[in-house]
Amino acid sequence: MEQMIPRLVIAGSGSGCGKTTVTCAVLQALVNRKLRVGAFKCGPDYIDPMFHSRIIGARSANLDLFFFSENTLNYLLVKNGADRDISIVEGVMGFYDGTGMTTAASTYAVAKATQSPVILVVDARGASLSLLATIAGFLDFCPDSRICGVILNRCSSMTYACLAKEIVHCFSGRVRPLGFLPPLPECTLASRHLGLVTAAEVADLRRKMQLLANQAEQTIDLNSIQTIAAETTPVSCSAVTFPRRQEGVRIAIARDSAFCFCYEDSLDALREQGAELVEFSPINDRELPADIHGLYLCGGYPELYAEELSGNSTMRMCIRRALCGGLPCIAECGGFMYLTEDIGGMPMVGFLPGNCFDTGRLSRFGYVTLRAQRDTMLANRGETICGHEFHRWDCRDTGCSFTAEKVSGKCWPCIHGSNHLYAGFPHFHFYANPNFALRFYDACLKEKHRYGRTDQTYGY
Repeated sequence: MEQMIPRLVIAGSGSGCGKTTVTCAVLQALVNRKLRVGAFKCGPDYIDPMFHSRIIGARSANLDLFFFSENTLNYLLVKNGADRDISIVEGVMGFYDGTGMTTAASTYAVAKATQSPVILVVDARGASLSLLATIAGFLDFCPDSRICGVILNRCSSMTYACLAKEIVHCFSGRVRPLGFLPPLPECTLASRHLGLVTAAEVADLRRKMQLLANQAEQTIDLNSIQTIAAETTPVSCSAVTFPRRQEGVRIAIARDSAFCFCYEDSLDALREQGAELVEFSPINDRELPADIHGLYLCGGYPELYAEELSGNSTMRMCIRRALCGGLPCIAECGGFMYLTEDIGGMPMVGFLPGNCFDTGRLSRFGYVTLRAQRDTMLANRGETICGHEFHRWDCRDTGCSFTAEKVSGKCWPCIHGSNHLYAGFPHFHFYANPNFALRFYDACLKEKHRYGRTDQTYGY
């Protein structure tokens, strides 16, 4: 298949340079221009796509070359960008930063795989002419960088006027200045140990985004951005699809302030097979949805809501009873923590052994390859899937049904697995290994056939 997807990548010179701020400013400004805007994020991040989605009014998708083959990556770009007038892909870390000391799975690699033009965001704070050396380094480090424009962040109008002339003169058209954002302290987005706070936690997010968009209209060349995106070549790929089953299932999905880290494309792998996904809140609801055949507890910040989660004892007992009865369940990271004995001393579901505690730093951070050590609900022994860990809290019993291995070769046991359970810190994406999605659906079908109406079985 071949599809025209007007697109560009907004990359950064490094983490903290302002690429998320610039991306949000451009997205909101384009939405204000009444365009149908698509948004994507390089890498496994959950939080930046939440901001994208709040701005564009549609979901943002992840493009990750550690998780996906180039074909799957391009298919997800087409899948989520086919009906958009323009799609903006936000980079991750610095433009060339990939796994280990390589460009693998970097923003550069995504831009190359998707044949997308790149706009580089450079932090102008505390520098002037030296910024040209930074730009030159990014242009020359890989001759096929696809960098065609630059936006300066935290730059004054006077400094930008001078630097824009120097960029035109120095690079002779190789890259063009596309504007700047001045320091905007009133638009600062708060951070915590896993990055930005979630979009839902920013009380005045709409006002901040409009301030950014108004500034972008004044100081960023949005017309050129639209032109650059429109001049891209079509995206070619083969479709990656999941079989439509003859029989549907109902799967409960935890969605609230504590559990908000999930990939919509991954959930689509279940929907495409025929699953009905029913959202519920472990914080606010008193019991699981009725007549369900599976449970998905995604990651998030359960440690921030430990008191509320612990206080909802009827939900905790309901989930424990369901899991003891064999209800198929995926519980990633924060969802896994919720199933343990306690989080910071606050009682949780108690279906799994172990206590969760704050380590004070990121634990086992980064990409991993998960290898099944025994047959479980999602995988047979020896099968693998790419995933990642990103958490500061840890548990005294993290399981041993899989082995996680980093690119460096470091490995460790992880995940509680059985014929109806996947529960552990590693996150994964169904498009990284479609068999995991097929087997979870199979387990839900088996549960449906075993009981017929699970609401009667578990006493919902």
